[in-house]
Order: sequence, then C-alpha cells, then structure tokens
Amino acid sequence: MKSRYLVCNLLLGASALGLAAPAMAQSADAPAAADTAPQAANPAPSVPDIIVTGSRVIRSGAASPTPLTTISTDSLMVASPSGSISDALNTLPVFSGSRNSFSNPGSNATGVQGGNGAANVLNLRNLGATRTLVLFDGHRIPPTLYNSSVDVDLIPQELIRSVDIVTGGVSAVYGSDAVSGVVNYVLNRNFNGFQAHAEVGISQEGDAANRDFGGAFGFKVGSRGHFEASVQHRENDGILNRAYDRDWDNLAAVQGGGTTANPYYLASNVRLSNYAFGGYISSKGVLSGQHFGSNGVLSAFDRGTATGSSCCQIGGDGAYQNSSMISPFRGTQLFGRFDYDLTDDIHVYVQGAANLKKNTSYTGWNQLAGLTYSTSNAFLPEAYQDQFAAAGQSTFTMNQIWSGAPRIEALSKTRQIYLNAGIEGSLGGWKWDATYTHGMSRLKTTISNLPNAQRLAAALDAVVDPATGNIVCQASLTNPSQYGDCVPLNMFGPTASSQDALNYTLGSVEFLTHTKMDAADASISGSVFDTWAGPVNVALSAEWRKLSFDASSTATANDLADCTGLRYNCTATTTLYPTTFPNSDTVSQSVKEAAIEVEIPLLKDVAFAKSLALNAAARYTDYSTSGSYATWKVGGVWEVNNDLKFRGTISRDIRAPTLYDLFQPETVVTGSFVDTKDPNHPVTVYVPSINNGNPDLKAEVGRTYTFGAVYKPHFIPGLTLTADYYHTVVSDAITTVQGFNAAIQQACYDSNGTSPYCSLIQRDDQGNVTAFYIKPQNISKVRTWGIDGELDYNTSLAGRALGLRLLVNYQPHIYYEQPGLATIDQGDAGWGQNGLMPSPSVQIAGFVSYQVTDGVRVDLFEHYRNRFRRSGVASQVWLDPYVKSYATTNLTLTFDTGSSLKIANSSFYVSVSNLFNAKPPLSGYYSGTTSAGQSYEFSDDPTGRAFLVGFRIKG
Repeated sequence: MKSRYLVCNLLLGASALGLAAPAMAQSADAPAAADTAPQAANPAPSVPDIIVTGSRVIRSGAASPTPLTTISTDSLMVASPSGSISDALNTLPVFSGSRNSFSNPGSNATGVQGGNGAANVLNLRNLGATRTLVLFDGHRIPPTLYNSSVDVDLIPQELIRSVDIVTGGVSAVYGSDAVSGVVNYVLNRNFNGFQAHAEVGISQEGDAANRDFGGAFGFKVGSRGHFEASVQHRENDGILNRAYDRDWDNLAAVQGGGTTANPYYLASNVRLSNYAFGGYISSKGVLSGQHFGSNGVLSAFDRGTATGSSCCQIGGDGAYQNSSMISPFRGTQLFGRFDYDLTDDIHVYVQGAANLKKNTSYTGWNQLAGLTYSTSNAFLPEAYQDQFAAAGQSTFTMNQIWSGAPRIEALSKTRQIYLNAGIEGSLGGWKWDATYTHGMSRLKTTISNLPNAQRLAAALDAVVDPATGNIVCQASLTNPSQYGDCVPLNMFGPTASSQDALNYTLGSVEFLTHTKMDAADASISGSVFDTWAGPVNVALSAEWRKLSFDASSTATANDLADCTGLRYNCTATTTLYPTTFPNSDTVSQSVKEAAIEVEIPLLKDVAFAKSLALNAAARYTDYSTSGSYATWKVGGVWEVNNDLKFRGTISRDIRAPTLYDLFQPETVVTGSFVDTKDPNHPVTVYVPSINNGNPDLKAEVGRTYTFGAVYKPHFIPGLTLTADYYHTVVSDAITTVQGFNAAIQQACYDSNGTSPYCSLIQRDDQGNVTAFYIKPQNISKVRTWGIDGELDYNTSLAGRALGLRLLVNYQPHIYYEQPGLATIDQGDAGWGQNGLMPSPSVQIAGFVSYQVTDGVRVDLFEHYRNRFRRSGVASQVWLDPYVKSYATTNLTLTFDTGSSLKIANSSFYVSVSNLFNAKPPLSGYYSGTTSAGQSYEFSDDPTGRAFLVGFRIKG
C-alpha cells in the first residue's frame, strides 16, 4: 500500500507538467534530416575534423569500412531513464553477455567477476568483456578489475557527447583486446556555459529508488584557452531480497539431473531438503531428521515434494537462501579539462577524471553443513540431552541456513584516477599529436558476516561453568588466555543466537588490488600525394605502455584455524574463513607498438562507382610477457551511387593474456574429488586442487570478416538502411581448465597420456592421484557469425519533426570448441559453462521521437529479445528447454519550461520504464540446483515498472 501511494503521488505531480525527451541519435552513416523537415530540438553542436573511431585517417563515418554506430547520450538516456549511459548501452542489440548490478554477483568476487561482482562491464557479442576494448575519447583507460575488465561506470558522463560502437576487429588501429570491437566514449571538448540536472526515481514496488544529481560548466580562458569541468553523483538503493521482493520469482530454481530419465526443469518454492533455518539434525541416531522449528523445540521435518534433485524439495520445512536482486551502489564522478592554443597551429591540453564508487550485494545467509555438537551442550534442552544420554550418543551433527545472523555482504569500493595530457598540431597539411596517460585503480572488496572458523568452533561448544553456573565456552575454561572473551553461541532455533555471540563469531575478509597504467603515444597523419580519385592519406603511430598489478588479502587459503583446545569442528586443514583470496606481489608487463594506416582512393565518378576507396592498417606489438605479434586490417568502401554503398573488412586481431592470466598467485583448496581413470571403479580422493596462473600463455588470435551495405533511397528523403554481416574466429583462446573435471580427465585418458590435460592430474609412482591443477591454457576456439541491421528515418509529421531508429542483431551461434570435449553453442542460449551469460539470437532496439508542440516532445524506446534455449550444453535434457521472449517499453515526456518558469533552456521530464510492467521470464542456471533462492533464475532486469522525474537546465 505504501509503494502504491508513493507511485500515485509521483504520477500526479508529474502529469500537470507534460512530457518530452532527448533528441534522437544518428549513426555515423545516417544522413541528417531532409532539408524540408523541421530541425530536432537541441541539436548536437558540430565538431569539425572528427577522427572516426576505428581509424586514424578517416574523418567521415560514411567512409568507414568497419561497421560503426554512434549513439547520442540523450538517446541513451531514453533507453535507460533511471540508469547510466553504460546501463543504456547494454540495451542495444550488439551487447550481449554484459555484467551489471543484477548479473548474479557472488560473495567470492573471483573468476569472471574480477573483484566486483556488481561492476558494469560491457561485452560485445558475448565474446567476453576482455575482448571488448573500452576507450575514453580515443585513449585506452586502465583496467578497473583484476581480470583486466573496465567498470564503465567510471566514465564521467556529464560531458560525454556520444558513444561510438565499432563492431569488428580493430587491433591494428588500437592494439590488444579490440577483437570483438571498440566502445569509445566521445567527449564534448568545446562546452561553454553551464548545465545541471536533478532526477529521482522509484520502482512501482517502492524499491530500487535512485537519485542522480550533476552539473557541468565551461568557459573560455582569454582568447586561446578553454576550461570545462563536471561532477555527478548517482545512488540506487537496489532490490535487496530475492526471496521476498518480487512475487513472480517465488524461489524458483532449476531441478532435475539433465538426463532423459530425470530432465532439468524450473520449479517454484524450492527449498533445501537437508537444511532448516533453526537447525536440521543430519546425523543418524536419536532425533535424526528433526528440526528446531522454534527456539529450543524440535519438531518433525516436513519434506514437501521431491524435485528430482537430491538436495531439494518443494515446500515443506526446508530452508532457502535470500540474495539481493539488484546491488545498491553509490558513485561520484569528477572531471576537468583545460585546453590552450600555444599558436594558431599548436594546441595543448590536460584533463583528469576521478571516480569514487561502491557496490553492495548480498549472496544469502551462511550455509553451515555438518557442524558437530555435544549432546550435553548447555543450550540444548534437558529433555533432549536425556534422550541422547539414554542412547549413549555423545555428539550429533546439524545443518543450518543461519538466518538468525546477517546475510553475507560483499562491498566493493573503487577509487580510480585518470590523467591525460597531450599536444597536437598541424604542419604543412599534416596533423600530429602526442599524449601521455597515467591511470590507477584501487579496488577493495570486503566480504562481511563470515564465520571465523576458530571462533565458531569455540562458541558452539557451550558448557555450564561449575564455578558460576553460567553458560560459557568450554574453551574459555581450558584455555582462558586465548578464549577468555569467547561468547557461547546458541544455534537451536531460527532466532536463538544472541547479538553478543554473533559479534564474537562473525568477521570479514578484505581483498585489495591496485592496477596502474602509464602510456605514451604519438601519431602523425596527412596526405602523401594525390591520385586521379583523391588524396592518399597515411597515419603513422607508436605507443608504449606499462601495466602493473598487485593484490593483498586479510585471509588466504593458507590461513588455517588453530585447533588447540577445541573439541569439535576444527581440523588441521580448516581455513580460518570460508572465503579466501590470494596475495600477489607486484607483477607488470610493458608493451611497445608501432602502426601504419593508409587510405587509398581508387576510383571516383566513373560509370559504376561514384567512389571506391581502400583502407588498410598494420601494427607490430611486442609484449614483455607474451611475445611479439603482427595485426592487420584491410577494408574497402564502394559507393555505387548516391543511394547505394558497399563496405567490407578482413582483420587479424589479438587479445594478449592479462597479468592475472599469467601470474595469478597459487591457491590451494583441499577437498574430495573423483578419480575416473577406472570407469568401473571410480575412486573418491581427498587431495589438493591447485589453482595458479600460466606464464607460458600466448595471445589469442582473432580473424574477423565483415561485409555490409548502406542504402539511402533518394525517393524517401531522410531514410537510411544498413546491414552488415560479420564472422569472427578466435584461435588459441584462453580458457581456465579444471583437472578434476570428469570430462577433462576422460579426454586425458582417451589420449593415452598425450593430451595437454594430463599435466593437470598429478599421480605418484603407484598411480594414485596426489593433486589436481586448475590453470588457464591457450586451448580453445571461439566462432560466431551474425548480421547487424539498422534503420534510420528522419522526417516530419503534421509539420513536426519525427525520428525513427531501429537496431537489430541476429547472432544464431557462438561455438566454444575445446579438444576432447563436446562443442558448446552459447548462441541463442541461456546460462553456459565458465560463467557464460545469456545470449539471445535476436535482439531489437527501437527509438521513436516526436516533437508534439514547440514545447512538448515524446520519446519511446522498445527493447525486444527472442526466446532462447535454457542452456548451451547440447547433451542436457530439459522438460521446458526455452526461456520465453521478453520486451519492454520506455516512455519519456519532456516539457520545455523556459517560458512558464522564465528560466531559459530548462525542461522538466517524466519517464516510465517498462511501461507495461513486463515480468522477466524465469530462466535458471543449471549448476544452481543446490542453491535454492541464491543463484539468479532470470536474465532480464527484475525492476519492473519504474518512474522518474527530473529537471534539466542549460545556460
């Protein structure tokens, strides 16, 4: 009721003021509106002599052989009214598999998460975030996360004019990582005056409240200087409880075994069948199978309905987890830039950006398995103690979802500084520039509310002090110097634990990483001579950069509990905390590069070609850690006439291994694994699993082909149709291989010991497994192809400006091939192995913008994805193998308040995202069958309908 009241008041306050929205964007290839059409409101200022992203010599998007889309920031905010530019980018069809604040963050913050499971990470075509290069105004920015990904929320947004998206390999132009493409945030360098905005929003359910305040100003300094600066602060309260905050979720989880006899299926109200919130007695003997439904009182355990998974049940008394749906965040961005013309031909600038951001996510309560209790535990009611004593039973074990304690909280704090200085100029028709960049990122991840194993073991062993009659820790009597402050812990009931005992038992683990990058680059470009078809343009460039990384942790896998004086729940291999991180000394790599790019016009104004031009680039890259490589790109643009143009490219690209790939510090986890060498008699072994980097890794090599056409029919002024085909193959792809994986073991055995997988299985002279290894290797291949389509139409309706834009991506397959293993097709599929994210085969984004009156503008944004398979693993059997299609509509209304409020260049706007309150179809991660209520079972934004009001002013 309270949330509905808030929504009604929000709508009533907004309805009196009208509607409108930001101007539509155009791709670099799209034409301006026809001369007869009214001009769009607030057109973007023209910026002369723009260098097109993806090239150092091409100065017109229409001449780019590589597919290029430009989206204005105004249009992006229509796509995601209450989010960031980066949130909006993820609604565009070319992005698939990106991570953000609702992408299943984990408390360990490792693997694909890179230290921050709620980071906003872009991923073109779902080929991996590390194969998408992110630039800020044409310059590489240092990684934010330890896996070398960039949290793009760090980009200052107030002065970003547009975002260029290059979908094709361009390593020859920009270097490593530009395998699937480049995302370049383009700065407005000539901003004068001031602008500010303030907006607030909330979901229909009364949560996910967001606040966004920011401003920018710019002015000339004398006759030759210019200064501009911006600040923005954003907050979002998130959706904190998956178990309670959205009724459509209803504790859904994948169940079954994935076989014909026991297929996977998505069930609701799933609970763990061997856990209870108050404690489930899991040991055999007296009181076995009962649970503490209320504090201190045992009752029969209702087992609900079987699910086909041994872990779980539907309904009944089983416990479940409760993770957050959307991670709350707070972030402040700062930016400043100073430009100065030393002469008419020489220009210098210095700019700096900073970002302070924190994400918070909750992965659920502590899940305590098989803890041992004394049958004479002082908190155990006397009647139960007597039953145990009569049976001669001295201990029992209990499983528990510890809902009486705070949930595990992962807090990631990022502090990133970016400094860039440059000089540029012209000489005799040639343009030159040189820049130096320094960047550093500090990422501190704190996992709170974790049980300290040593303290937990002491606190669980509660006895009566014979001297005082008080309940104390047994260890405080036998070892008072170490456990004198121990507070006994009562676990016999959902809320039995005291706050003092929780404070004593629970602790936190911190993981701190530093990433630094220094880079210098220089380039010169110009025309070397003219041909019959036009000037031949050449660009030469060179770059040096050094990247370093270090990490420290307050709890490593080698930090073990001291079991001296403890009777239960502590062994020589017990780690002090259930979540650990490795330490890493400073590791670094340096890179030297040199490149050339040339644009050669071949034909002009002949019978079959208005123009024909060739573009080619080559780069030599030398890594201090992983060798030397040559990359290249060849492309061409054939303009048949004023209506039709064809373009195409072929490129060889690389993605060098990251410092973490190469030098990940060794971590050891000892556990039970199955040795499958003898298929008739598999053996369970208790051995270490050793996880480390691989300094012998080489760069991945990508090969991309693109071919497309641009059609601008003269008989429909303002219309542009674009279609581009792409085909990408990544060889020697870096994949982390687990030696204990059954399929990996089988591939080794089938090869009679010749497979590289065999090095991941260590045996002694008698053939017994003594260790398994986990290590990244250049061993897989990734293949994908698809078609991008775009329609742009700018016209007038009833004498008012109308803009239409449609972006489409069709990507039916993403094959992951690995020797000795079945190929996985992650295209048109949901959750996959190794953290692969959902990847629909069809995605569509549509923009409609209409100037209703001089002061009122309406913008609509529609996003659609098709249904997709629940899993990319072909051998799995599903009862319902598809996730339903999903579409959302956003409406933005803007009212020009300049005359009514007598504030020039001001506007009030109202946005409704997910206008029809579409509920995301449940999908489900097949490996999450044992995590009821914890692993996410959806792939779309769970917010639902949300509302936003804001005010914008420019002066």
